[in-house]
Amino acid sequence: MKKDLLKSYINSRPCEILGLGVSNLPLAELICDMGVPLTVRDKKPLSELGDRAVALEKRGVRFITGADAFDTVGGGLIFRSPGIRPDRGGLPKAISAGAELTSEMELFLSLTNAETFAITGSDGKTTSTTLTGEFLTAEAERRQGGRVFIGGNIGEPLLHKVDGMGEADRAVMELSSFQLMRVKKAPMYSAITNVSPNHLDWHTGMDEYVKAKLNIVGGNTRRFVTNRDCDVTARIARELSERSERPDLFLFSSTARSFEEIFDFPCRSSDRAIYLCGDNIVISDGMSEEILLDTKKINVPGKHNVENFMTAIALTYSSVDASVYTKVAESFFGVRHRLELIRTLDGVDYFNSSIDSSPSRTAAALSALHGRDIVIICGGYDKHIPYEPLADSLCRSARAVVLTGATGKKIEAALLGCEGYKEGAPEYVYTPDFHDAVRLARSKARQGGCVLLSPASASFDAFPNFAVRGDTFRDIVNSFEEN
Repeated sequence: MKKDLLKSYINSRPCEILGLGVSNLPLAELICDMGVPLTVRDKKPLSELGDRAVALEKRGVRFITGADAFDTVGGGLIFRSPGIRPDRGGLPKAISAGAELTSEMELFLSLTNAETFAITGSDGKTTSTTLTGEFLTAEAERRQGGRVFIGGNIGEPLLHKVDGMGEADRAVMELSSFQLMRVKKAPMYSAITNVSPNHLDWHTGMDEYVKAKLNIVGGNTRRFVTNRDCDVTARIARELSERSERPDLFLFSSTARSFEEIFDFPCRSSDRAIYLCGDNIVISDGMSEEILLDTKKINVPGKHNVENFMTAIALTYSSVDASVYTKVAESFFGVRHRLELIRTLDGVDYFNSSIDSSPSRTAAALSALHGRDIVIICGGYDKHIPYEPLADSLCRSARAVVLTGATGKKIEAALLGCEGYKEGAPEYVYTPDFHDAVRLARSKARQGGCVLLSPASASFDAFPNFAVRGDTFRDIVNSFEEN
């Protein structure tokens, strides 16, 4: 990073970092390198923060740890981790006293010279982000110019790389609602894949959740991409269309078949619709259509993955040659923990979709495998979201449901209350133990069918994150011996 630029931004203000974490550790080292007074606050003791944290303390960084670490915040410039609410602990008092609250991601967006592409949403943002990065990387290789950096909620922190980024480079980010809570400078190319109830254990309600997502659009945004089939994002697009100063709207739909179906409200000549014409993804300005990708080239199953491709295509259209879309589609077989085929054993396919931490994600996974004999494993940490919408998908697509974790009983109650539920159809069973759940799922699976881990819940009741949960599932499945 250009230390003079960062130093000018800090302007000799004492800094505090709330929550060290993956993204804030490089930031702490940068600030320490400049000799700026720095306090790091974290609920974990220093001994659990790793060797790099210990090295920072030896260099003079002050550490305040423990359950009350955030109660007495007082720095002039405060960087918060995404999971820390800006209205908790000592933050409101510090802000009212003149402190500036920001984050590693906000600072990156303010300082980078690269073109910025960012994706948020309740479902599909990781795959859409990955595809956006793949498209831009393939284009950079094709024209032998520029580099692509991928980070944010996936990949690695980007702030410490900003010094080497130029105007010919692209930065692609997945952004969560936590990261977007107070973002002031929005990305140049932004997308909201969809919005459904999620993280309501952290947000005060749906209004705050949606408002946080909408921070991905700002005065700096040239293009906004979103899903015309989602009621919330369709409303956002309609409201944006009424502004005199707004980005170009690129709206996609996997159900509409024309420009007019998507733009049933006033639009501009620079707006575009992306939809299906037969098997092809096409883009239209209302006058003509351009074929961009044959969906038969897409290797990952499900309508939701077609929508993920549409998101990434809409973001990168005119930034890449159209041939890139086919090249990437033919070589892309998905992201780990997202309908990932682990193995086929005794004629049964085992799919790891541990990333599915909401009912809508699990419904999409079931839809992708609809028609198969499905035994599904659901349940995990309770984010206080409703499970009634999931019950209908379980009744339609699953033969057997194995419930586990903190939300297992909530999903059971929703299933029993569903109009589509008939006695024993789908069959269901509950066990509090994850390992037992996987073994039970195997015992209920039939040759030619599949076992799907799609929890519809977060992992924190039993695992540190969804990846560990998925890896545990993989290890259990790979330990099974053939019958």
